[in-house]
Amino acid sequence: MPTDAPALRLVLAEDSLLLREGLVRLFDEAGFETVAAYGDADSLLAEIDGIAPDLAVLDVRMPPTFRDEGVRAALEIRRRLPKTGILLLSQYVEGTYAHELLAAGEGGMGYLLKDRVASLEELEDAVARVSAGGTVLDPQVVRELLARRVDPVAALTPREREVLELMAEGRTNGGIAERLFIGVGAVEKNVTSIFQKLALEDSGTDHRRVLAVLTWLQR
Repeated sequence: MPTDAPALRLVLAEDSLLLREGLVRLFDEAGFETVAAYGDADSLLAEIDGIAPDLAVLDVRMPPTFRDEGVRAALEIRRRLPKTGILLLSQYVEGTYAHELLAAGEGGMGYLLKDRVASLEELEDAVARVSAGGTVLDPQVVRELLARRVDPVAALTPREREVLELMAEGRTNGGIAERLFIGVGAVEKNVTSIFQKLALEDSGTDHRRVLAVLTWLQR
């Protein structure tokens, strides 16, 4: 990074104190300025408007539920500060979250496995590219997303397809049950099976239903 260029300003949200401190040191070595570091997404969101950083680096899973707090925070940051780059870090490949994040913007986003940040060169390159408006995806995440190009709806049973089609019409489980002349319990079992076959992980919110409908509509 040129010495006369202003340091890239970033904020960090990572619940592991050890990893958080390690990342701050790595960013410092790379010539970036970590203006704030948090242990949870809510604390970051409470202050980020006043900071307006160039980049936000977030763990995917953080307190309190350790499900998708980082992804939800990233989407909120993109809504409030569209010029702020987003770099998500995850311990595992979670293609659903990567797909959701990429569908919400046109660049300035990255998704890396935490193993990659051990390399200062790779981390510096990813931060620079994302902050410049590019997109950076971990190779394993790319393989996961490419695997999803195979039509997952093909694995659904005829009944599950009927349920999903009615979901796409905006019907509730009760409405689907009335339309198909089956019990609500049977609808719920079909919906659960649909989520599993479409590899939509439970995040504790209703966004899986939306993603399932999007999968149906994109066929």
